[in-house]
Amino acid sequence: MSKKNYEVDLEAGKTYYWCTCGLTNNQPFCDGAHKGTGGKSLPFVEPVTQSRYLCGCKKTKTPPYCDGSHDQ
Repeated sequence: MSKKNYEVDLEAGKTYYWCTCGLTNNQPFCDGAHKGTGGKSLPFVEPVTQSRYLCGCKKTKTPPYCDGSHDQ
């Protein structure tokens, strides 16, 4: 799991699945690696087409977006 954020291009109206467990090989997005662990992904829809920073450390208080918690 990364201690940083991931800059990604997101499309308006598209549903994305953010990894909450850190097991995915497709950070910051879920690839189903949590299956059988009780973990789950966090679905979200981006309202505007834009670049955003998604959390990699999984400590954010504003999931899936990075809030700088990796620096604390």
